[in-house]
Amino acid sequence: MTRDEQKTDLSGPRKRIDELDRKIVDLLNERAKFVIEIGRIKRDGSTPVYAPDREKQVLEQVRKYNQGPLPDSCLTGIWRELMSGSFALERPLRIGFLGPKGSFSHLAARRKFGASVEYDGQEDIASVFDEIVRGNIDLGLVPIENSAVGGIGETLDSFLDASVRICAEVLINIHHNLLANGPPDKVTKIYSKPEVFAQCRRWLGTQLRQAERVGVASSSRAAEMASQEPDTAAIGSDLAAETYGLAVPFRNIEDNPNNVTRFFVISKDGAKPSGDDKTALMFTTAHKVGALSEVLDVFRDCGLNLTHIDKRPSKRVNWEYFFFIDCLGHQNDPNVAEAIEKARAHCLQLTVLGSFPRAREVL
Repeated sequence: MTRDEQKTDLSGPRKRIDELDRKIVDLLNERAKFVIEIGRIKRDGSTPVYAPDREKQVLEQVRKYNQGPLPDSCLTGIWRELMSGSFALERPLRIGFLGPKGSFSHLAARRKFGASVEYDGQEDIASVFDEIVRGNIDLGLVPIENSAVGGIGETLDSFLDASVRICAEVLINIHHNLLANGPPDKVTKIYSKPEVFAQCRRWLGTQLRQAERVGVASSSRAAEMASQEPDTAAIGSDLAAETYGLAVPFRNIEDNPNNVTRFFVISKDGAKPSGDDKTALMFTTAHKVGALSEVLDVFRDCGLNLTHIDKRPSKRVNWEYFFFIDCLGHQNDPNVAEAIEKARAHCLQLTVLGSFPRAREVL
């Protein structure tokens, strides 16, 4: 073998990689045996399969152990998929989301829970709540707010009608893509949600000004329709393109590249403290001067930072509103528990929607 051939000989490194791959597979399967044992213990004790506090702990440990050269994001993605397979070994999980398949809610659920769980698309957000209450799905993933358009009214309204718990939150980067079944210059009609058109106004005005914009119920439905009609396109996710067999001629066409949607994971069960948590509450106040201020002052006086506030009509009495807030801390923390108890004195009704690990990364 010449010197140049020796420099380009890959057989040695590849052989070593193959040996390491075999060891990795053996270790993963050894790990899986303990997962199966944990699943048995959980079933015997009627313990929920999904433990958000443990999920956070495992991912933090992985990042702590990582010495490179692989980036943390790579290892986090691997471990999320590994945990997805672990769920399947303990007891298959069924995850509900706002469908149909290919929606941004479906994309968020896939990024959070991986490919080894079962997904169940629902017609609307309220149905995700209903299926949790009925016990037909284990967990639901629902959008709560978007950095560009604010709170999601349908989700907030659903908390008024259904008794569920928030056990986790997820942050997802929302990138809009043009999905087409033909050349973009032949497109005469584009389907998507009206809100999506608004978020892509500049790009559409420059690139596809001549195309008719048709609003539909969801971006995934838009992709499905575009896949069935000639000279049409949709604006949606990569997952929608994959699901409905569409090409992606243009990516990231949104006006705001930092568009993030926050989702809640809901279930019948709450989450244990993780050491870095939020607590979500819903309340309505008496009709008197300063009533809302009195509630907010309680959280200030207890040293709690509010990270979100929104309101929705009660739909029972005109001009009566329910307020939704998130504060840092778990409801079991002494200062959070004190604030909740003191706030009740100023409220006609106060409900703790759940405490959950604070999302630190955007998926």
